[in-house]
Formats: sequence, structure tokens, C-alpha cells
Amino acid sequence: MSQEGAVAASAVALEELSRWPQEVCRRELPSVLPRLVISLAHSESWIEHIRNLMELCPSTVLPFCIEVGSGDSAMLRSSWYILNQPYFPYFQTMVQVLGGLTGCVQHVCATQESIILENIHSLPSSILHVIKSTFVHCKNSESVYSGRLHLVSDLLQALFKEAYSLQKQLMELLDMVCMDPSVDENDVLNMVGVIHSLLDICSVISSMDQAFHANTWKFIIKQSLKHQLVIKSQLKHKDIITSLCEDILFSFHSCLQLAEQMMQPNAQDNADYRLFQKTLKLCRFFANSLLHYTKEFHTFLSDSCCILHQLYLQIYSKFPPSLYAIRISKAQQEEIAGAFLVMLDPLISQLLTSQHFVKAVLDSQLDLPCELQFPQCLLLVVVMDKLSSQPEDVQTLWCTESQVSEAMTRVSLLKAIFYSFEQCSGELSLPVHLQGVKSKGQAEVAVTLYHHVCVHLCVFIASFHPLLFPELDTVLLNAVLSANMITSLLAMDAWCFLARYGTAELCAHHVTLVAHLIKFCPGECFQLTNLSILLKRLFFFMALPHQVEFFQKFSPKEAENLPLWQYISFHALSADLRKEAACEVTRVCLAQCRKWLSSSQTLGELEFLNTALSALLTICNSAGEELDVGQRTAIIEVWGQLWAFLNIKQVIGQPCVQQTFSLLLKLLGFFIQTVDLQLISQVVTLLPTLLKFEPPDHISLAVLDFLSSLGKLFIPQAIQDKILPNLSCILALLLTSRSWLLEQHTLEAFTQFAEGTNHEEIVPQCLSSEEIKNKVVAFLEKTGFVDETEAAKVDRVKQEKGVFWRPFAKVTVEEAKGSILQPHAKRARHECPLEEEYRSALQAAAGALEATELLLQKAPAPGWLLMEMEALQERIEKMKHCVLQGET
Repeated sequence: MSQEGAVAASAVALEELSRWPQEVCRRELPSVLPRLVISLAHSESWIEHIRNLMELCPSTVLPFCIEVGSGDSAMLRSSWYILNQPYFPYFQTMVQVLGGLTGCVQHVCATQESIILENIHSLPSSILHVIKSTFVHCKNSESVYSGRLHLVSDLLQALFKEAYSLQKQLMELLDMVCMDPSVDENDVLNMVGVIHSLLDICSVISSMDQAFHANTWKFIIKQSLKHQLVIKSQLKHKDIITSLCEDILFSFHSCLQLAEQMMQPNAQDNADYRLFQKTLKLCRFFANSLLHYTKEFHTFLSDSCCILHQLYLQIYSKFPPSLYAIRISKAQQEEIAGAFLVMLDPLISQLLTSQHFVKAVLDSQLDLPCELQFPQCLLLVVVMDKLSSQPEDVQTLWCTESQVSEAMTRVSLLKAIFYSFEQCSGELSLPVHLQGVKSKGQAEVAVTLYHHVCVHLCVFIASFHPLLFPELDTVLLNAVLSANMITSLLAMDAWCFLARYGTAELCAHHVTLVAHLIKFCPGECFQLTNLSILLKRLFFFMALPHQVEFFQKFSPKEAENLPLWQYISFHALSADLRKEAACEVTRVCLAQCRKWLSSSQTLGELEFLNTALSALLTICNSAGEELDVGQRTAIIEVWGQLWAFLNIKQVIGQPCVQQTFSLLLKLLGFFIQTVDLQLISQVVTLLPTLLKFEPPDHISLAVLDFLSSLGKLFIPQAIQDKILPNLSCILALLLTSRSWLLEQHTLEAFTQFAEGTNHEEIVPQCLSSEEIKNKVVAFLEKTGFVDETEAAKVDRVKQEKGVFWRPFAKVTVEEAKGSILQPHAKRARHECPLEEEYRSALQAAAGALEATELLLQKAPAPGWLLMEMEALQERIEKMKHCVLQGET
């Protein structure tokens, strides 16, 4: 369009606009004004026209003029011309308009003692719109004015200051508004609109002026609480909570960054510290505001509980001792904790009775990233501490699971604690330390995460409502059966506390329960190991009358109870019961061993033999002094007969035989002083050959136990040449193992041997190579092999946690049954890349055959079994042929 056409069009537009009613003008202004500015920009008198528009609606025209000018070079030059012309005080006009509005509000305040919102209903919304637009323009000034911001910076500052004064005066006016419960619905909506508009302004000025931002928030909270009876159901509570939480996190992160800067060598101590304190004060203000708001609008926070939950987790994920925290000094940690973090504690107290908060924290589908697992654990402990003083209904709310149809919506608090604790592998392994509890007359000592959770869990159990004990029993048992060792240990510690804190009858009941579980546990599995440890510990807390009842219920005279007595420490029994039990168990065990020796010695019956040997070993370790000479002689005699049946081929290939070998080796260590030296020489000669086949770790550990016991033995000169070279070979083979655990145990066993032997001159002979000598010396001098800084260690643990934080796979009953037939995995040999797969497949086949043997002993074979076995035999012959061809 030509310039003349544009002018004509604008003249027509202005004439048409002059005839519009007021309501139409107000409605159409946002769409018409931009077109009008564009058309006027091409007229000769456009400056005068736009100046008139600026006086009417400055906050709308100014940014649009700049926006138009940024795309039109002529318009841009004219815009700067306007800004710098003394006869056209562009910004001054806007400042004057804002000042006029401020004077108007001041006049209303001065002439009224109390204000009814209906009388000024159009004033707040209009002024707030002008204020927000002004602040938005100031905030976006850098991008709006591009590289010429310096030309208008003073004017923008004056503009901001005037808008600030206007808002301050408006808030004073609004503070005078009275609203009774019978107020008109329109007034309610107007007040709600005012609060929401101020909330929008908060988001604009948050990065512009901290004090102004805080004062605006203070006013929002004050008005929300003042008029809550009439506006509580209309407020956008989630928006207010969300914005407040965002401001809390922003100020908290700023506080941490300032604390981090203060640790730098070039930090300006006084200036940085004053800014740190100012920011920390802001954190406290926001937290206090949130606390007040949630307290008053507790029933309206159903959709805000997840936000509050995440706020807690985000804060503690960035604060020491979290692995993901910023490194700050201890002094600043204490300041932040004392001024800010303490405000989160009453917040959790307010939310305890909220079902929606319970759902947010205990959601069964909660999938937190690594950095939030530790804060989640801390939060659950805080909740647990607070529940101790809560009534039954609140404890029930947190400590029972909730299920809708087939989908579990939330888990119980106790279950969540064990799950969350299990995810904190990095924090447990370092370990991180938390603030301890002060004792009377003693200084506060930092404690590990394990200690922290365990102590608070036991305190909670002490306050547990009796009606919830079935839930407690279930959770503790499931945790004991966990594949995660540290989780199982925590549950055992808590269970032992329960046994000591509760009645003697409760302890006896638990011992009986665990005993039955052990008797019916399907085969060797980690669950059986965990239960056996728990039984051994609980047995020490039993009262004498209950020990007698246990003795009668699970009599050691019965062979069927041997699987139980192999796990009971005889130290826990009274003197009379210990002697009687030791004699009875020894008698039954020896009878089982002789029964196996007199039978066909099948692998299927080896399980019963191993149980008897395990029970004998338990007696030797915990009640050996109760055995008389005859019993000791009988055990050694049976030991020799059993040893004669073993050979390396069986030990390498059969899991059951491996267990027999380990048990016999440990028994030999106990009777080392009374066994014939020639037999010891034979055993020592066998071991190097066996270790070269890389047996399972439990065999290697049994070898190390035996090696330690040799330190107590006097070795005559005549036999030293047969024993010492093999000792050196055993040590070398185990120290070169790729398992750090075996290497550590080897060094410990050798040290124990060296400290106990009477033949000190033979110790250097065991150090046959420079490599072995260096490892032993480094171990004795406690020299670390890896020089790792604290920061590097934390980074490594974080990486490991990122890989291993998910829970272990659940082991099914069938897998547990099969575990007794499966040996430990062996390392692949270099000469055969698929050796591991071959071994696994062959051992699975051997396990299946053993299972079939057991079935044949229990019941007649079905008619089809023989045909299937013959078919298997044919396949084995074909495979043997393939193996022979491969060797040739």
C-alpha cells in the first residue's frame, strides 16, 4: 500500500473507532491497536498520533512500537528519534501515567477506612494488567532494545520504580478490603483474580528484585489467609504451591552456589557471606510461607502432594551428605540446616494425615532416579519417627497397603523403607554419615546410613500398634528373605530388637516360626542361609523354659531335626541343655554317616550325609568342649572312612561332593592336633591339584580355614619337605585368583598361620615369589593398592550406583529348588572360549540325573521312563563320538 493509501486508511480507521461504544473498544483493543500502529507508522504525522496513543495505553503501545521497529529500519530510526527527542518525552509520559494511577489509588486509600471490593471492582484488575505489562517490558528490555539498551536504561529504571510504587500502593489498598461470608460471588471472583494476577507478577519479577518478589509473595499469602473462608474453593492452589516450590528451589540452589563460591581461594569473604545470608533468609521466608499456606489450605492440596514430595527430595538430593550434593563447608551446612531445612520438618507433620501425600510417597509405581533414592529413604525415616506419636488410624494409613482391583496403588511404609534402603547402595558402601543423636554427657557422633535407619526403625517398632504386628511380621520376613545381603541384615537386626523388646513368649513364637521355615525350605538357597542366621541370633534371646520346649518340640534325638540343629549355636543353650544336645546330635550324626558308609554311597543320599557333617561341625565350633574322648575318636574314625571315598574328579564335577569335601576339610582343621600327620600330608598334597581346576569359592574358603589351622600344628622336620612346598603352592594359587575376596581371605589366612606357627623359619619359604612377598608385605603394612581421592571415590560410587541401583531379580521357588543341583559359575578358560557354556550344560544334565535318582527312591518309575532313558543314552553315545573326533 502507498503512503497516501495508508494515511487514508488510518484516517478511516480512526473515524470508525471514534464511533465505537466503550465495551467494544475494550474488547477489540488487542487486535485493532497493532494494525493501527502499523498504519500510522507510514503517515507524516505518525509521531503525534502514536504519542496520543501512548498517553492512553502506554504499556501496550510501547512494546509493539519497538517490535514493529525491529523489523523496519525506517521505523527503528524513528523510534530512537522519539526516545531521544526532548519535545516527546516518551518514557516520561509512561512514568507520568503510572504516577497518576498511583495517586488515584492513594486517594482511595486516604478517603476510606475499609473498602468494599464491589465499589472498586474495575480498578485492581486494570492496574495489575498495567503493572504486569510494565514489568514484562522491563524484563524483556535486553532483547527488545537489542544493543541500544544503554540509551534507555535510566528511563527503564524509572519506569520500573514507578510500577513498583504503584503495586505497593495497590497492595495497601487491597489490604483494606473487607469480605464477609455473605459477599457477592463476583467479589469473590475479583479477589481470586487479584491473587492470581499477583502470582503471575511474581513469576515476572522473581529474577529482577528479590525484596520486591518476597513482599509480593508475602501479600499473596496474607490475602489468601485473610479471605480464605470465602475464596478457598476458588483459588488455584496447585498453581500457588507450584510457584512457591519453584521459588524455594531457585533460592536454595542460589544459596548452595554461594556457599560453594565461599570455599574458593579467591572468594570475597565478607561480601559473599552477606549475600549468602541474605539468600538463606529468603529461603527461610519462602519455606515459612509454604508452611503457613499448607497449614491453612490442608484439605485443598490433593493435587499438590506430588509437588511437595518432589520438593523435599530435590532439596535433600543437593544437600550433604548426598552423593550428588555441592561441596560446601561444614559451617554453611549447619547454617542452612538450622535456618532452612528445619522448616521442612513441620511441613511433613502437616501432611501426615493426607491420604494423597501417603499415595505420593508410597506409590507402588514410583520410579525415582538414582539421585533421589537417598532423599526418599531419609523422608521415610522422618515419617516413621513422626508416626510414633500418632494415633492408630494414622499409623494404619501409612503401614498398610492399599489395593484397587488387581493394581496395587501404594505399598506400606515398612516395605517402602526396606526397598528404598536397598537402593542406597552407594551411600551404604562409601559410607555416608548423618547427624547422630546426642547422648547425655557425650558429644554428638556422626553415624552411617545403616546405623541411622536401623536405630530409627527399632524405635518405630517399639511404638508400633499391636493390631499392625501382622504387617510388621510379613514385611520383616520378606526383607530377611531378600537377595540383597544388607537389606536382609537390616531386617535381622530389627527382628532381634523385636525379640529383645517384646515378651519372651513372642520371641519363642518367632524362633518356632523360623525353625519351621528352615525345615521346609526347598534345598540350598540364599533364603535358607538368611533364615539360618536369623535363627542362630534369635535363639540367644530365648528364656530357659522356652529352650526346654524347643528341645522337646525339635528333639535332637531325631534325624529329621538335624537340618535345624546344624544352624543353632550351642553357646545359646544353658549348660545342661548344651551338653545333652551336643551328645544327642553327635550320636545321630555319626549314625547317619555310618548309614551312608554301609549303603550304596549314592549321590542322592549325599544330601543327608552333608547335613550330618554340618551339624557335627556346628558342635565342634560351639560345643566342642562337651565332646568326650570316645566321641572325638569316633568322629575322626568316620572322617577317615569318608575321606577315602573322595577323589578330585568327583569334587570337580559334583556339587554335592564339593559340599562334602568342604565340610570334611573344616572338620579336619578342628581335629588337626589329633589326626595322623601322614593323612595331613596327603590332604596338603591333594589341594594344589584341586585348586588348579578353579573350584567354587566355598571350597577355596574351606582350604583357607584349613591353612589357618596348620599354624597350630607342630610339623616334624622329617615331614616338612612334603608339607611346606605344597603350602607355598596353595598360597600362590589363591593369591593369583581374580577374586579380590579370595585374595583378601588368603592374606588373612596366611597371616594367621604365620602368627600361630612354632616354626617361624618356614614362613619365608612359603613366600616363593617376589609377587607373593610384595602382596603379603603390603597387607601387613596396610598399604592401599589404589590411591583414590575422596572426590574420585564418590564419582566412582555414583557410576556404580547408576548401574546396580535396581533391585535384584526375584528368585522363584523352582529356581531355589534347583540351586542345590547347580554349582557356582566357573571362570572361562582361555583355551576354550565356550568352556563355561559346556560346564553349565553338563552340570545341569548331571543335576537332572540326580533328581531322577531321588524320585526313583521315593516311588516306582512310570512305564515310559526306561524308553526315554535309552533315547538319552543314544544321544550321549553320539556326542562322545563327536568329542573323540574333535580330539583327533
